[in-house]
Amino acid sequence: MVMNPEKIRNIAIIAHVDHGKTTLVDHLIKQAGTFRDNEQVAERLMDSMDLERERGITIAAKNASFRYKDYKINIVDTPGHSDFGGEVERVLNMVDGAILLCDASEGPLPQTRFVLRKALEQNLKVLVCINKIDRSDARADEVLNEVFDLMVDLDAPNEALDFQPVYAIAREGMATLDPKVKTNSLEVLYEKIINEVPPPKVDKEETSLQIMVSNLSYSSFVGRLAIGRVRAGKVKVGDELVCAQEGGNKKFKVTALYQYEVNAPAPVNEIGAGDIAIVAGLEDFQIGDTLTSVASPKPLPRIRVEEPTVAMIFSVNDGPFAGRDGKKVTSRQILERLERELLSNVAIRLEKTPSNEAFKVIGRGELQLGVLIEQMRREGFELLASKPQVLFKEENGQKKEPFELVVIDVADAYVGVVTEKLGIRKGVMTNMMSKGSGRTRLEFRIPARGLIGYRSEFMTDTRGTGLLNTQFDGWDDFRGEIVARRNGSMISDRQGVTTAYALFNLQERGRLLVDAGVEVYGGMIIGEHAKENDLEVNAVREKKLTNVRSSGAEEKMTLIPIQKMGLDQAIEWITDDDLVEATPNFIRIRCRELDPHKRKRNAAAASAED
Repeated sequence: MVMNPEKIRNIAIIAHVDHGKTTLVDHLIKQAGTFRDNEQVAERLMDSMDLERERGITIAAKNASFRYKDYKINIVDTPGHSDFGGEVERVLNMVDGAILLCDASEGPLPQTRFVLRKALEQNLKVLVCINKIDRSDARADEVLNEVFDLMVDLDAPNEALDFQPVYAIAREGMATLDPKVKTNSLEVLYEKIINEVPPPKVDKEETSLQIMVSNLSYSSFVGRLAIGRVRAGKVKVGDELVCAQEGGNKKFKVTALYQYEVNAPAPVNEIGAGDIAIVAGLEDFQIGDTLTSVASPKPLPRIRVEEPTVAMIFSVNDGPFAGRDGKKVTSRQILERLERELLSNVAIRLEKTPSNEAFKVIGRGELQLGVLIEQMRREGFELLASKPQVLFKEENGQKKEPFELVVIDVADAYVGVVTEKLGIRKGVMTNMMSKGSGRTRLEFRIPARGLIGYRSEFMTDTRGTGLLNTQFDGWDDFRGEIVARRNGSMISDRQGVTTAYALFNLQERGRLLVDAGVEVYGGMIIGEHAKENDLEVNAVREKKLTNVRSSGAEEKMTLIPIQKMGLDQAIEWITDDDLVEATPNFIRIRCRELDPHKRKRNAAAASAED
């Protein structure tokens, strides 16, 4: 049965990372009476990917639907990290309103500004919700003023500024209009959604179907699925439609039609204007396409997102251990996987390189590209990844580079070291304010190059207590060279298995990255040298055994515990001469050139050019 558009509400949850979006969506769905009282429901229902549950962040935008009274509410959970901003940009055109969630302690952060700006650009009704008011360091009134100031700064219309905030503890499923008055439900928020978010705008005179493809999915039964809002007309199973693409129009027949029930698609026969539809029938749906009538096709403007700014080279693993661990190791398999990613991720670009075995992948940031590599690892791929490189452009003969707005919350004791390190990386402080409780908020404007490799250093400098958030802040003049990691590498000079005896004698030379009993090969990096030069070492040397007892026989060999690098840390740590080898079970760091003689010749040639 086709829903009356007046009884439909399409809404997105937008916020900075870790401000409680997914938790709030969970409770909105549960309290609407969607599940039986004795039904087992997983926490963070919308985080369907393993990576999302492990990292505690939303990576891909998700759709869901639930009924409240006689209303149908379609809801979209969006990512909160700026690297996945492309997901936010493309799904906001499916909704008519947004719940802006803000942490009662942290207040508006860079991604809050980004998502709010996108919502205001699309004239969405914004409901402000201050979450986590039960935190010991909550400052709800100050945060409310900061949100108001942010809206003014973004030139929000007067009607958007006249808002009544909702205060919430998403973890407990509680919302209230007065932070001093506790409730036991989200009733206040439901009423706000129904009464303040407008129903979808539907042109009743327009009979030609228009569906903007804003998301993609896949079914093993019917193939690729296009997800989007029905802007006009209605769609039925068996209809002949046109898919308006960049390369031209393609006719197809609707073989299946679905709507969301909670977070799973349920088959239906017909969907009307204003609702969210899931359409099957064509194998090459792309984000930004318009599904429209054959008789009078009326394509909508395509979705455009901000350009990506960071590139990495993905290449075939050509190391000695290639093919041992993964099943998908050829350039053809890697290229097919990357092309498949392009279909569903509008914020990623792919470019060919002079080598048939290497591909240039361009994205929003190193986290986004790191997540892609992690997904490929889990699918059985082996590949090599280079150090992230920032893209430059030229305007009026002037070299331009991307800049980031950096917002840092640290304990007062670490303000000095953070300011010094960011100053070295060409960062300029734009704001500094005390948050009370012994913490300070710093704001910097810094070239995107300066942040590559800094996050792990930042966590070390602040003893793991600092918070660092970034947001793309436009292009500006090139700021000159930035000093990268100064320490050299300890490089294994042969293949074998590391021994405690060899590593014990090497650990005084620097920081080890591998334990005893690990297989290594020539050209693999096994540690960070304490000095600036690279050091070739024998990490597999065994103690010579004789029948003569040595004077040091009773010495106990104790290895300093190492902190193994994960994929994200390895990507940040490497230099331009190194590569990360990612396989399903191993993360290794190696030299780009494994042959030590070729490395020396390349280094000599580079110094001669300088």
